[in-house]
Amino acid sequence: MTPNTSPYLSPNKMLNWSKKNLFSSWVNTIMTVIALIFLYEVGTFFLNWAIFKADFINNFRGETITDRTFCSKNIEVGQHGACWAIIFVRFHQFMYGFYPVEEAWRVNLVYAFLPFALIGVLFDKLPLRRVFLYFTFAFPFIAYFMLYGGPGLSVVATNKWGGLLVTLFLGVTGIALAFPLSILLALGRRSNMPIVKSICVVFIEFIRGVPLITLLFTANVMLPLFLPEGVKPDNLLRALVAVTLFQSAYMAEAIRGGLQAIPKGQIEAAQSLGLNYWQTTRKIILPQALKIAIPPIVNTCIGLFKDTSLVLIIGLFDLLGIGRAALSDITWTKLYYEVYVFVSLIFFIFCFGMSRYSLYLEKKLKTDNS
Repeated sequence: MTPNTSPYLSPNKMLNWSKKNLFSSWVNTIMTVIALIFLYEVGTFFLNWAIFKADFINNFRGETITDRTFCSKNIEVGQHGACWAIIFVRFHQFMYGFYPVEEAWRVNLVYAFLPFALIGVLFDKLPLRRVFLYFTFAFPFIAYFMLYGGPGLSVVATNKWGGLLVTLFLGVTGIALAFPLSILLALGRRSNMPIVKSICVVFIEFIRGVPLITLLFTANVMLPLFLPEGVKPDNLLRALVAVTLFQSAYMAEAIRGGLQAIPKGQIEAAQSLGLNYWQTTRKIILPQALKIAIPPIVNTCIGLFKDTSLVLIIGLFDLLGIGRAALSDITWTKLYYEVYVFVSLIFFIFCFGMSRYSLYLEKKLKTDNS
């Protein structure tokens, strides 16, 4: 007979699990009670502040809300609930930065297309996956045309981009560009050719030894010096170059760790079958190395997504930068809790999604019997 493997926990199983893990001894019992009391106090305080005692927008009169008059209870901030009027008034800037309001539909369209561009890469067992992959390769050109403009669309310069748009642009594009570059760097660092290996080692160690802030300043000041006269890339492109180089160096070390975990016997077996270096790397070594390196790769991706907030120092207003700009307005003074909770929630959604996908991928690619 096969054991019952139902994913649902019965009340008896939950009770047994609680006794085993939470109340197995008097020390665990005390710690469990203290933790439950702490969670209850913190949870009730946060729910009261964020929802039950908070001021939401109920503008039935059709008036334009430009200040905190709808948050009359919050004269002394901290004594009552949250005042979410700042999020309501500044929502366009949080999502689009200084993008023209009448052109925001273009950004919304790119936001809507982004999941379809990623789904073909993230999931292999998918109906019409080839169609999604074709769309994935075409999406960067479609997105650039929609966001920047061109024939039939008014041009919106990148200095007007901001908020979540800049965060996603730098995060998604930086990761997408850094991934193939990191593979080449990792392979180059393990190469038997001294010149290639030396170049990769110097690049990786230099980038990893320099803060991202320094790279952003360097890209902002020095990148135009390497371009032809008269070519002046905007700040967003300069930041993208710095972010991509920074991410590729860290990701290359994660991939190199995966490559070192592959036994040499597999390379020798591939060579005995007549496979050359690139065939062995592409079909045998690299797939296993990437599977091993999934946790550190995702960790660096999450770190990069959060580090996009550093672009504020070169004049770009990402999601966090827009929040800081909103708080500099005397109208919304002392409402920093609302802004930082809202920004933290958005970052948490994306970072938590990446971590969950990482776990899904690890379980899917797991081949051992443990």
